[in-house]
Order: sequence, then structure tokens, then C-alpha cells
Amino acid sequence: MTSTPETPAHPATAPRPRVVIAVDLPEELCARIEQAEPRAEVIRDHELYRPRRFAADWEGDPAHERTPEQQQRYDAMIDSADVLFSLPDVDPAQLARTASANPRLRWAMTMAAGGGSQLRAADLTAEQLERIAVTTSAGAHGGPLAEFALLGVLAGAKTLPRLQAHQRAHEWAPRWEMRHLDRMRVLVVGLGGIGRACAALFHAVGATVLGTTRSGAPVDGVDELVPIQDLAAAAADVDAIVVTLPGTDATTGLIGQEVLGAVRPGTILVNVGRGTVVDETALLGALEDGRIGLAALDVVAREPLTADSPLWNHPHVLLSPHTAALDSREEERITEQFIANLRRFLDGEELANRVDTVEFY
Repeated sequence: MTSTPETPAHPATAPRPRVVIAVDLPEELCARIEQAEPRAEVIRDHELYRPRRFAADWEGDPAHERTPEQQQRYDAMIDSADVLFSLPDVDPAQLARTASANPRLRWAMTMAAGGGSQLRAADLTAEQLERIAVTTSAGAHGGPLAEFALLGVLAGAKTLPRLQAHQRAHEWAPRWEMRHLDRMRVLVVGLGGIGRACAALFHAVGATVLGTTRSGAPVDGVDELVPIQDLAAAAADVDAIVVTLPGTDATTGLIGQEVLGAVRPGTILVNVGRGTVVDETALLGALEDGRIGLAALDVVAREPLTADSPLWNHPHVLLSPHTAALDSREEERITEQFIANLRRFLDGEELANRVDTVEFY
């Protein structure tokens, strides 16, 4: 039986913390949370969610509108939470609304690995930031994004744009040499969950892997650690750069003129982090003069990409509409992360993947 916000607590027991599912998580996964952690009451109402258009479509159909009565019920359900599985409708403004309306809210998990930007957009008060822990799904998307990064590096190494150009022209061109992964140096910028997955994959296929670090702590699969202040110097000595960083004030434009001006001709750039990390004006300049031989971008600074962007038609750009992480198993991985963190929450332990409320990362 699905609980509702009106369900009374059993008079003989203390109320259990209320976990409210704020988006259309499949019922079997809602039940999994319920079964895994009976100390919590799991609240959901599938009638009230925006319908999914595809797997892991947390935002739901933007054309769907609730009736006034449904919206009232949805808000009441959200405002009954001690814990939120997802921001309501994946909307920072709705997190801000319920944070003010519901003083009992203690924790919200975002569906995005880069949920810090959503928390920053919510513009919570200092009291709310202190009271409400916000965690992300960092690590749930690492495998699929690492595979896209490998695709991007291979597309550059195997000269995919040149192959396609000759094919379109029906030209059987003279042979030319291609690069091989086991002789390439790949710099992973950011060694969080996604970066570690990228490092492991590139290491497995024989590349020499460099990775930026703040702490200097060793990371599996990383052959050389690079202090972040030495990023430009490291970029000058690699064949490919894979960006996995989230969007923060500190990372905006980090891959800009200094870094892109230092690279060797034909360097491959892949971005599976946030689009704002790459200065697109500097990137276009590097593409035009051949410093960047191919840019594989799953993200751009402004999404959707504007119709007049030169990136659309550039022959050395491979674009993905922020879809490289989409995977039917994402829902299950995020649910398992949530269950593990819910146990920590109920046991009074520190939550994993908690957003830093100074840098929002």
C-alpha cells in the first residue's frame, strides 16, 4: 500500500522519518527503498508526477500541467518531507519554496552529479543551508560518461572527421597514419567520480593517464598527478584532454585561452563535465588554427545550444545533446546510492556526496 501525506503514524510508535519521492521513480524502486530501510516511511503518489518520456527522465514532460487540486496535493506531499528524493520537479525554485514552507526538511538528494549548481540556484538562506543537507548522485554516471570520453578520444585519434569527409566525397584517399591509444597521453581534468571512471578506462586500454589534483592523493589508474595550478603546462604535453569538472565559480572558463593556447597541434578535447568549464570562444579559435583537432562535447555552456552557434557546423566538432549519461540503469544506481545514504542519515552518520555550500561543489 502506498503511503500518503495524510497517513497517520501508528499511535504505539514514534513517527518514522518521511522520505518523499519528488519525481517519477518507478514503483519497484520506490518499494526497494521501503524494503531496504523500514525505519523510514516512503511517500509517493504516481498520479502527481510529471510523466517520464524516457528512462531516467527526472524532469518529466514539460508540457504536462497539474490541475490546481493536484498541485496542492503535490506541494503538501513535498512539504511533509524530512527527506526528499530529488528536488521537486528538479526545480531549484521549488527547493527554495519547500525549504521555507517546511522547517522539518533535513536532506534532499539531487538527481544530477553536478547538483551543486542547482543548490546555488535555489539561493537558500544561511539557516536553510545549515539545516538541509544536499547530496548529489556523483558516481552514478561515471561509466557511461567514461565510454563517451573514450569515443571522443578515439574519434580524434582515428581521424573521424577526415574519414567522413572522404566518404561523403566518394574519395578513396591515399592512406595516412592514425594515433594509437597505447601511445597516447590523456589528461583527465577532475578526478571525482566521473574522472576516476575515465581514468580507469583509459588506463585499461593502455593510455598514459594524467589527472589534476588538489590533494595530491594517489588515484587508481592515474600515472601522473598534476597540481591544478600546473594545468596549462600539463596540457602542452598530452594528446587528449578529458574535462569532467562540475560548473562552479572556480571552474568557469578554466579551459580557456591559457590552456588551449598551450596545447600541441591536433590535441583532442572531450567535455563530459559542465559546458561552462570550457571557454567556447577560445575553443573555436583553437579549432580554427588546428590546436584542437577534434572536440567531443556532451555539454555546452548554454543548453540547448543556440541555433546560430558555430559549433553546429564545425567539421571537427562532435556534439551530443547532454545525453551521454542516459542509461536505463541510472535509476537503479541512483536508488542504491540513496539507500546507502539513507542508512547513514538514520544512523546519524555523515552523508556521502554532500554539496559544499561555499563552492557549491
